[in-house]
Amino acid sequence: MPAELDERSTLMNEVYTRRRLFTRGAAFGAALAVPALVGAQSAATADVTALATVDMELVLLAAQVDPPKSGTGTTPGAASHVLAVEQALQAKGLLSSAQSDGHYGTSTLDAYAAWQRSLGYSGLDANGVPGRSSLTQLGAGRFDVTRPVTVGSNTDSYGGRRVNTRTADMLRKADSTLSWSLTLTQGSYTSSNPDSAGTHDGGGVVDISVSGLTTTQRWQTVKALRTVGFAAWLRTPEQGFAYHIHANAVSDPDMSRQARDQVHDYYFGRNGLATHAADNTPEAYRVAFTWWEKSQRG
Repeated sequence: MPAELDERSTLMNEVYTRRRLFTRGAAFGAALAVPALVGAQSAATADVTALATVDMELVLLAAQVDPPKSGTGTTPGAASHVLAVEQALQAKGLLSSAQSDGHYGTSTLDAYAAWQRSLGYSGLDANGVPGRSSLTQLGAGRFDVTRPVTVGSNTDSYGGRRVNTRTADMLRKADSTLSWSLTLTQGSYTSSNPDSAGTHDGGGVVDISVSGLTTTQRWQTVKALRTVGFAAWLRTPEQGFAYHIHANAVSDPDMSRQARDQVHDYYFGRNGLATHAADNTPEAYRVAFTWWEKSQRG
């Protein structure tokens, strides 16, 4: 047994023995100094709770926002959590100290993907974006994971189109705020449409029909989707598309690299296309940047 664990075990056994004797009213237990018992309990508690915490929601946010940046700037609020992840990767020999800087860039993506592969994951499960299980295992003895994000089943559906459970829940919530129904024309986990440029290859991405909706209703649908945590845009013929809404579920751990780059664009007020032009959504239909779990906290 490692020395650190052996010492903790000894201390906790001493605390338990003293408490048991004291409770039984044994003469020896009555003679024990209470301050010593309290002090031992405090030391044991401090030792057990000394681990740092890593906010998974903020790490996922950085994993979308940081990689396309031209520099190594960090995502506000996320840097310390990313740094803890990077230091854990560094300790496993997967990332250099120079790249442990709180910026979840391509080197961190590659290092995390290597960690996922070392655990036996492949495909989307080894995309360099933390999943709850791999992040928890990485943090063993170093940090605890708070605000975990999970996608649920990746074979769920909405309106007959394949999505994961998290995306279905988001669509259901947005749908409930509208007086018309959301109709998906393309789901997730599919590469059948080459025009999608890989954005639908992973989870969290859908296309939605706007057929029969007025212009105002189309924009109201975009707003409803954004309110629950989608990066959503109305695609138009001027952009080279038939009218539809393209929506990415922000912070979906299964999202493809191409789709995560679109979330980066959305975060900075752009259109998520190759042009990286300004978002054409009218101001009245924009909302503050959010994601599903955050939107549900109110």
